[in-house]
This record gives sequence, C-alpha cells and structure tokens, in this order.
Amino acid sequence: MAHTAEWKIRLHLFEDDRGTTTARVVLDTGTTTLTGHGTAHCHPTDTDVPEIGDELAAGRAMDNLARKLLDIAEKDIEGMGASRPPRRQLTGWPM
Repeated sequence: MAHTAEWKIRLHLFEDDRGTTTARVVLDTGTTTLTGHGTAHCHPTDTDVPEIGDELAAGRAMDNLARKLLDIAEKDIEGMGASRPPRRQLTGWPM
C-alpha cells in the first residue's frame, strides 16, 4: 500500500544576553502537533559563538522531539496488539 505524507517542521532559536540559547521545534503532521525543547549554555570563560549554541540547542530540541515521536509510535504498536519494540538509545546517558 503506497502512502505519501508531508509533515512540516519549524525550528525557533532564541539567545539571551547571558549566553543561553533555547530552541523549540514544532512538528505538524496535519493531525497532530508535537513540540520539542532544548537549551545550550555558554560557560562564562568560553568565547561566545552563537552558531555553536544554536547547533546544541537545536540538536537537543530535535532529540527531545524524536523521543516523543518514538514513544507515540511504540504506544501505537502496542495498541495494535504487538509488543513494544526494545527501546534504542539515541544519544547521551543510558535511559
């Protein structure tokens, strides 16, 4: 069965004057909207490079969104009567 869909993603980045970058990524599937959040902090002794803060915050927001999307998919799989697939670790410390 062929299936085509288009999902829209918006990424918003904000940096304050204290070196903190926050990111919000919004996924719109047409029927559901999910939001992921991430932050990055520049250490006071480090050189402030906004692009690095953007990359870290955006990556963390997308990771947060990915985990939410995987959780929904796993619950949908269980709802179909199948067992939940083993949780794969994406990044970071073990869950």
